[in-house]
Amino acid sequence: MSERTEATGDSSVTASGQAAGQAQVQAQADEHLQVCRDLINEVAKVVVGQEEMISRLIVGLLTGGHVLLEGVPGLAKTLTVRSLATAVDTNFARIQFTPDMLPADVIGTEIFNPKEGTYSVKQGPLFSNLILADEINRAPAKVQAALLEAMQERQVTIGGTTYHFDEPFLVLATQNPIEQEGTYPLPEAQVDRFMLKVVVGYPTKEEERKIVDRMASGQPEPKVSKVATPAQIIAARNAVNQVFIDEKVKGYVVDLVHATRDPKAAGISDLDGMIETGASPRASLFLTRAAKANAFLQGRSYATPHDVKNLALDVLRHRIAISYEAEAQGKTSEDVIERILAGVLVP
Repeated sequence: MSERTEATGDSSVTASGQAAGQAQVQAQADEHLQVCRDLINEVAKVVVGQEEMISRLIVGLLTGGHVLLEGVPGLAKTLTVRSLATAVDTNFARIQFTPDMLPADVIGTEIFNPKEGTYSVKQGPLFSNLILADEINRAPAKVQAALLEAMQERQVTIGGTTYHFDEPFLVLATQNPIEQEGTYPLPEAQVDRFMLKVVVGYPTKEEERKIVDRMASGQPEPKVSKVATPAQIIAARNAVNQVFIDEKVKGYVVDLVHATRDPKAAGISDLDGMIETGASPRASLFLTRAAKANAFLQGRSYATPHDVKNLALDVLRHRIAISYEAEAQGKTSEDVIERILAGVLVP
C-alpha cells in the first residue's frame, strides 16, 4: 500500500513539474510575442495601412529570411523598412542603388596606406545588422551579384579575408516594377535568396484620406521608439523554432512545392505546360519556416495548413517561371499559385 502511495506521489510531482515547465515556456513565448507586437505598433505610428507588408517584414525578422518589396514609387516601402530598423536598437544601413555603383561601394575594399606601405580594409555598408537595399533593381548585375555571398553565407570576402556578419543580419530590399525605365532584372540566383517577395499595393480610399490629413496638418512626423534589442530578436527566433508543425502539414508544404514542378502529377492537368521552372527545395524550407513564424505571431504554438496558405504566395511567386503559353493566355505566376492552392488537397 505504501509503495503504491509513493509511486502515485512521484507521478504527481513529475506531472506538476512538467506543467510548471510548460507554463514557463509559454510565459517566455508570450514575452517574445509582445516584443513583436510592440514592433508592429511602432511602425504603425508612421505608416498608415500596409498591415500585410509590415507583418511580412516581421516574419522575415523572426526567421532570418531576406525580404523583397515590390511596388511603384510612393507606397511607403522605404519608410516602413526604415521605421522597423529604427524600432530595433541595432546597426542600420541604407544603400541607395544606382546604375553607376561598384561592388566595392557595397561590401567594402582595401585601401593602401603609402606611409606605412600596408593595406587596410574599409568596410562597406553591408557590415550592419539591418540593411535597406533601396531600389535594388537599379544597380548593374555585378553589384547585384556582390550581394549573393552576403545574403546566403552571411559573410563577405575582401582581399582574400573572409568577414562574418553579426546576427541578426537581414537584407530588406525594395524594387520598382521591372517595366519601369532604368531597371535591371535581378539574377535568378539572387531572387531565390529572398525568402519573401511582397507585392505592395495602393492604399484604400480611407487610408489615403488619413495620409492626406496627417501630411496636410503640418504636424511633425511621429517618432519611432526603440522597443527591441538584437538579443530579444534572437530569443524570439528561438521561440519560433519551437513552434510545432505536424507531419501532415509538412507533407502539405512539399505537395504544394512539387505541384509547381509537375502539376499534372498533382492532379492539376490544366496547368500542364504552363510552368517553365518550378520552385526549388529552398521554397519548402522557407515556406515551413514562414508558416511557423506566422503561427507564432497569431499566438499559437503550432502551425496549421492555413499558415502555409497565408504565406504561400509570397514565398513562391518569385520562384516560378511561367511558360510563353501561359503568358500568351495572360496568366501570371500568382494565377498559377492560386490554382495550385485550390487544387492541392489540404490535410
